[in-house]
Amino acid sequence: MPMMTGMERDKLTRRGLRLAWFIVVWDLIEGAVAITAGLAAGSTALVGFGIDSAIEVFAASVVIWQLRAGTTSRLRPALRMIALTFYALAAYVVFEAARDLITQDKAGESLVGIMLNVAALIVMVPVALAQRRTGQALGNPVLVAQSTETWMSNYLSISVLAGLGLNTVLGWWWADPVAALVVAGFAAWSGHEAWKEAGEHRPDHPGGP
Repeated sequence: MPMMTGMERDKLTRRGLRLAWFIVVWDLIEGAVAITAGLAAGSTALVGFGIDSAIEVFAASVVIWQLRAGTTSRLRPALRMIALTFYALAAYVVFEAARDLITQDKAGESLVGIMLNVAALIVMVPVALAQRRTGQALGNPVLVAQSTETWMSNYLSISVLAGLGLNTVLGWWWADPVAALVVAGFAAWSGHEAWKEAGEHRPDHPGGP
């Protein structure tokens, strides 16, 4: 593989920064809409999806910091904070979903939530692909990891859509808390992956491109 010139690396770095900033802006809007719609409909899965958007904002901020600094020396504590946030999300969603299943608390229909998740898939699948290509071209594991997290958010959109769609079309009220448990599983898995990755980064090893 030919050596990358400084100009090419700078171009890829700027692309990575643009993608990270786009995620920050998109997820701030997405999170606000998801939480508002979720609270209005009483949808645990949709509220959990909105909280996940806040996690995405934090993770994208880590990427921005790393690309600007050109180092991963502070990545280890940041990854562990992300992991703890994911664990907190998983615990919250499991508690709420279990409560809804036990009390048979029926979430209302949420066409806004359905449209939001469809839009998220349309927008964020290309972003995840672009992130991964850019991260691999740069040899930057931080950007590649962020692309994996973006893919996880896309999987959450699918699970939330399944729950909201079945509730709206078939009246299966239990589909929403079950979908919420899928969200919790993804969150716990992501927390485990983030914690494990943090252990692979040592403070005295810059690890940057």
